[in-house]
Amino acid sequence: MALVVAQEVPTSSSMAVPHGPAGVGEARHRMRDQLRTGGMSESVIDDAVLILSELLSNACRHGRPLGDSLAGDGDVRAAWRVEPTGRLTVEVTDGGGPTRPVPATPSVTAHGGRGLNIITALAEDWGVRDDARGEVTVWVVVQDDTGSAHRRDDFATRVTAPSVSADLDFADAFDDLD
Repeated sequence: MALVVAQEVPTSSSMAVPHGPAGVGEARHRMRDQLRTGGMSESVIDDAVLILSELLSNACRHGRPLGDSLAGDGDVRAAWRVEPTGRLTVEVTDGGGPTRPVPATPSVTAHGGRGLNIITALAEDWGVRDDARGEVTVWVVVQDDTGSAHRRDDFATRVTAPSVSADLDFADAFDDLD
């Protein structure tokens, strides 16, 4: 007789991430593992992990750490949750900064400035929430329905070179870079 043990899969997670590049890889690994365990589709997981990376990079580049820490010290907060409806939301909270998060229009040769445009292309919706302590949270709805794996075809078509097979899976390889 086989004994089946039901495993409780977290429907939400929140973690402190060092203000800087050091914790981004750990946050991505944790998100990927939890969403896989929860049965989320790989394409949605890939989008969510990329969005988390962009949000954390922006928070560390443009925002202050949470609390009274000086830039480079302290943490930002990464969180994600899957609601019973299948809606997946990713949030990153920092201590605020001198500018508001808005999509940029970088030049062709610019080395950055495309993160929120990527998020806009992949997400169902996104926005910014301020709180009384000066903290800023950027939230992104990655998927609104588990019945359909969401990926905007127009964005995927623009970034996939015709000579590259769409069946290649590089997602895990990039997790080890941080």
